[in-house]
Parts: sequence; structure tokens; C-alpha cells
Amino acid sequence: MPSPRCRAPGFRPFQARLLQARLAASACALAFILAPGHLAAQEGAAAGMATAQEQIDLAQPRDPAETNQPALELPQEPQPALSAQASGGDAIDFEAQTLSFDEETDTVTAAGNVVLRSGDRSVRADNVSWNRQSGEILATGRVRFVDENGNQLYTESVTLTDEFETGAMEDLLLALRQGGRLAAQSGLREADGTITLSQAAYSACAVTTPAGCDKSPSWRITAERVSYDPQSSEVRFRNAYLELFGARILPLPGLAIRTDGGAVAGFLVPDLRVSESNGVEVSGSYYWRLAENRDLTASAYLFTGAPPMASAQYRQLADRGAFQITGYATYSSRSSTFTGEPTSERDPRGYLFANGKFQFTPEWSLTGSLRVASDRTFLRRYDISRDERLRSMVELERVDRDSYLSIAGWATQTLRLGASQGQVPLALPAIDYRKRLADPLLGGKVELQANSLAILRQDGQDTQRAFARARWDLRRITGLGQVVQLTGLLRGDVYHSDENFLTPTALYRGEPGWQGRGIALAAVDVLWPLVGEFAGGEQVFTPRVQLVATPPIRNLAIPNEDARAIDLEDSNLFALNRFPGYDRVEDGVRLTYGFDWQLRRPGWEVKSTLGQSFRLARDLGILIDGTGLSERVSDVVGRTEVRFRDFVKFTHRFRLDKDSLAIRRNEIDATVGSARTYAEIGYLRLNRDITEVEDLQDREELRAAVRVAFLDYWSVFGSGVFNLTDQAEDPTFASDGFEAIRTRLGVAYQDDCIEMGLTWRRDYISNGDAERGDTFQLYFSLRNLGFR
Repeated sequence: MPSPRCRAPGFRPFQARLLQARLAASACALAFILAPGHLAAQEGAAAGMATAQEQIDLAQPRDPAETNQPALELPQEPQPALSAQASGGDAIDFEAQTLSFDEETDTVTAAGNVVLRSGDRSVRADNVSWNRQSGEILATGRVRFVDENGNQLYTESVTLTDEFETGAMEDLLLALRQGGRLAAQSGLREADGTITLSQAAYSACAVTTPAGCDKSPSWRITAERVSYDPQSSEVRFRNAYLELFGARILPLPGLAIRTDGGAVAGFLVPDLRVSESNGVEVSGSYYWRLAENRDLTASAYLFTGAPPMASAQYRQLADRGAFQITGYATYSSRSSTFTGEPTSERDPRGYLFANGKFQFTPEWSLTGSLRVASDRTFLRRYDISRDERLRSMVELERVDRDSYLSIAGWATQTLRLGASQGQVPLALPAIDYRKRLADPLLGGKVELQANSLAILRQDGQDTQRAFARARWDLRRITGLGQVVQLTGLLRGDVYHSDENFLTPTALYRGEPGWQGRGIALAAVDVLWPLVGEFAGGEQVFTPRVQLVATPPIRNLAIPNEDARAIDLEDSNLFALNRFPGYDRVEDGVRLTYGFDWQLRRPGWEVKSTLGQSFRLARDLGILIDGTGLSERVSDVVGRTEVRFRDFVKFTHRFRLDKDSLAIRRNEIDATVGSARTYAEIGYLRLNRDITEVEDLQDREELRAAVRVAFLDYWSVFGSGVFNLTDQAEDPTFASDGFEAIRTRLGVAYQDDCIEMGLTWRRDYISNGDAERGDTFQLYFSLRNLGFR
């Protein structure tokens, strides 16, 4: 048992005395009592002492740690118990080792592990005296009061009414059910049920370590007066200050928290940042709890190098869904859309983001998202987002067991300097319907699909498309264990396009006017899983062969809007159509072969995939050189994954040239370490030598990150993104083969109730008025206070 000298020093001066002397226990025992897993067990009668009404409690063993007393064998005679009627009408049950009644003064006295219960509330104490004439109940000695919400009050002495309402208290500790503790020198319960505490301190931090030793809380809130309203579950502080590691650093006017985990109105902790574009930035926010289902957060941003900015976020939960709207607004100079040079005049600038989803019935739902920026550099300059395009959409869906319907619209705003917004498509409407049917003849599955899409451009090619498709699949397992799947597909397409000459890449244009085509496909796919023992574990070797046949298709007559970026990978090796969309379909006859291999042993898992395809006819019409599919024999693609417990994760994806075995794609993602100390690396090189189209340029990139934990709660971290592309890989690049894009360094502290840190980031590329340079940010978040 821990030494009685252990105490919780985080609530000095009176708090330490409360946690040690007034509870007559060490901080180790207090931590056991307040552990979340024990809260429910502490409501009601003490273990081993049942009331006359609840004899089932007799089966519970007595827990010495709960009473902070050595385990003793109590006498076997029945425990004294008394059930009396209070003036309010509710019965109060007394349980104790000894009970006595003074008829002259009409006083009931209980001693030794006393338990009083009335409804969902209970009191435990060493001694209790109840004056039945005045209705006053005095509980003394290691008192614990549990209210109907599960919050627990610890004190040395408390006065209650016979309606089981608390009165005056001294040196008390209030353990909230949702986490956090309030300690105070004195407290008083008002007539309306409000508990007022004087000279109080609050923290959500533990006051003992897992080993049971003293621990000062990382942070706490001190206040002259604290008001706790059990009806609204709110705790409000007056003249409150935030203390970090014992140092008072910040006043918190109007601070309020909820004991039920809900949010309340108040100021949030400000953020501090220093950046090259805006100078020193200080931001603060105020949160309004408008209703149980609505809230609003308003923020202000002050900069030394830019005009101020304001933002607001509104959120609402409705009966059938939820939505949120976020907006930013300022008035400052901006960059030219095409040159990136700053303009001399100031303009209104901002960003609007809204999204939501509504479920009208179990089948019908509506989803929407809106993202709009005033100009192309606003988001980067104010470090809101680094996206190069903003997509807005609306989609009405109906989903049931055997059918799916989607009616959607998509709009995109480009944020790339020099890119033409008029060439960016608007997709409206996009309709897709699918219906699954059971095959009554062969027992397979049939899927019917109808699809329609209209793409509009202000300064580019317009395309409309519609098609109908029927697909049949039959999957069987042979007696030898082979998995065989047969597939048949029929599809008819109708296209219309105009102003095709405005599409820069001739391969994507198609023929103007009305065009049609028919598609037929047949495929057989065979897998044969073979299981056996290997290297002390179990291995599964699965060879796979697929044959796909398609008659010639009028691909080049059709505009290509959604099937441009084709590249042979392990993920699409066995796809019926290696193109990513509907506008291009592989034709001819091809045979694809490969295998999957998997090894599992204790702590280890290894997976590997390798494959290639062979085409009977060579077709350079739509499969250009460099994609890995333009020749009869394709390149070789594969993937390897290695995992060792949760310590090592390694993935390698590759594509090898079929003739020279040169690496055309080399992609590595690896993580080594624990959750606190780890290293990550990501590497990608695309060496495809493609010059005909803009969607498949060569790239080489390195990403790295590392975090090292030290002491108990501290860590240092760093990360970087580097462009390794040189002019030999892409003549449009001025890079010499090593160009840093972004680096980051920082130090962080994280324990059970606080997270804070300082980060330094350097951007090496300017984007208009989002200038390259250094950014410093100080951040922290506190558990149970809703900060950040």
C-alpha cells in the first residue's frame, strides 16, 4: 500500500491538504477511487453492506482500497440498517456498522462505513447524525456524495437536508463524471441547487502517475469563485486564470465548462504564428452555443504585415441531417491571376466552404459541398489550404439492396497561376443508375446500368454522353479448388461534342457532332489458391490467369474526358478495362497472368504480387508509348508489402520495362518505429518518357518524416518534401535534381491532458502573394476545455 505521505501537490495550498489529510488516504488510493472504470461501481451502497430493499448487494465483495482501510473480517452478525421516510417523501436508507436512536432528541446516529441513499443519490461517511425534527443531516469524516448525474463530491464535513440536498462544505473535491476535478476551500449549496465554491482550482489532469506516485497537473484553472448548476450541468468561473506547469500565464474571462461533456459559450485560447507573407499573426475566437443543435464560432486575425481578417463557422444538426458553413473575409492586395505579380489596388478577398448531408428516408439522401475562393492565392497566403483546385458538388442518391441512383453536378475552380478557368469543365448533370438482378438460368448475377453526363466549358470543348450497359458475372469453385469467374458485357454509347479544336491534345478531342459505338466483352478469370507451410508459418500461393476478348471499338471517334491518365499498375493489372473512366475501352484479345503470394508467421506478414499481360494485336491508337501497355507484351508490374507487428510497415510498388528491365515506376512507403518514436519515408519516381500528353509527365519526389520521443512526454519531429525531378526527366523544369518544396521542424509536449508545441516551417516556392519563407507557430490544446 502506498505511503500515507503521498499527496497530490497540484492543488496547493489547501488542495493538497484536502487530497491527503481530509481524505485520510494517499494520492495513490485517491487515484484508484477516481478512476473512470470505478465510477459506476461507487454509486449506491458500499460493497458488502446492503439495504433491506436491495439484498443483492450482499454478494459484492468488500474492496479495501475503496474505503482506504485494511481488509478486516467483520462480525458475522447482521449489519444494522434503517429505512426512514424524509419530509420530501423519498425514503432514506441508512447502512452502517453501528446505528443508534435517541428518542428524546429524535436523532439517528450512524458510525462506521455509513451509507445513506435516496433515489439515485448516495452519501458515504465515517459518521452521520440525522435530527429528524429539524431535518438536518450532518456527515463527517471522509465524506463522498454522489449525485444523480454521477458526479462525486469529496469533503470532510457536509450538512444535508432530509431531502438529501447538500449545504455548507469545507475543503472539498468535486470529481466530475465526464472527467476533471474541482477542489475548493469552501462551498455552499444554494436553495436553487447551485453549488458555489470559493478559492477553487480545476484540472482534467491526473494527480498521480500510473505507478501511484505524486504528480502535479500539467495545467489547472484557478478562480476566486466557481458556480456549479446541476440542472444545466454548467460550471462557471469568475476571475479565472490558466496555469501551465505551475506558472500563471493567461486570464480566462467568462470561462464555462459542462460536466456532461457538452459545449458552452466562451473565448477560445488564441493562436500565435509568424509567417513571411503576413508577419506576426494573433488570432482569437469566441464560441456561441446557440442551441443544443446549433453553434457559431467567430474569429478575428491580426497581422503586422497584412490587413486584419475575420472568419465565422456555423454548424447545425437537423432532424434529417447536418450542415456547416465557414467563411473568411479580408480586404487586401492580391496577385494577378496569370502572372502571379502583386497588384497595387486592394480588393475584397475571401473563401467560402459549406457542406452537408441530409437523409430523407433510408433510401434517399442529399449531399452537397461548396468551395469558392476570391482569387488563386488567398488560401495559400493565409495558410488555410494548399489545394490546387476547389471542387463543389451536389448529389441526390437513392440506395437500396438491388439498385442505385445518383443525380449529381460538379464544378471546379482552378487555383493554378496561368491556368485558364474557361478550360475547366462543369459537369451537370451526371446521372448514373444501376440495377442488380439474379440470373434465373445459370445462377449468376446481372447488373444493368444507364449513365448520362454533360460537360460544359466556357472557353473549351463541350461534350454530352449517354450509354446503357448490361453485365453478367458467374463465379464458381471447382472440385480442385480453382476459383473461376465468367463475365459478359454489352454496352451502347451515344456522344455529342462541339468546338473540339479547343482541346489542346488531339488524342482527346474525338470527332465533332453525334458519334456512336457498340462494345462487347467476354472474359474468364481463374485463380488457384495453394496453401502450405513455410519458414515456420503459413503461405498462400495464388497463380492467376485472365483472358479478355473485345471486338474493335471506335475509340478515337469518341471524346476522351474521363479516361486520360492511364498507367499500368498492380491495382489495374486484372481490370477488364485498364482505362480509369468510360470514354476509352481496350479492344482486342489479351491474356493477363501473374500470382499473389502471402506468408504469415507470428508477428510477420509478407505479401507479394507480380504480373504481366500479352496482347494478340499491337494497337498504338490509344495506348501510347510509356504507359506500359502499348506493345503486345506489357511491362511487368508488382507490389511487395512487409509488416512486422506494429513496428515495421513497408510497401514497394514497381513497373519494369519488358525489354530492358529499366524501372519505369518505383514507389516506396516505409514506416519504422512505435507510435511515439518513428521514421517515415516515401519515394516516387515515374520514368515513362511520355511527351505526347500532359497528364503523364515524369516526376521524382522524396518525402521523409521522423519523430523522436524523450523524457516522459516530450518529442522532437521533422519532415520534408523534396522535388528530385531534373531537366532530363522534364524539360519544363528548371530544377537541378534536388529542390526542397517544404520542410518542418518542431518540438512537442503531450501527456494525458495537454498537447502543445512549437513548429517551424519553411516554404521554398512562392505562389503569388503567398511568399516563400519561414513560418513559426505556437499551439496547445487542453483536455475538457475544448481549446483547439
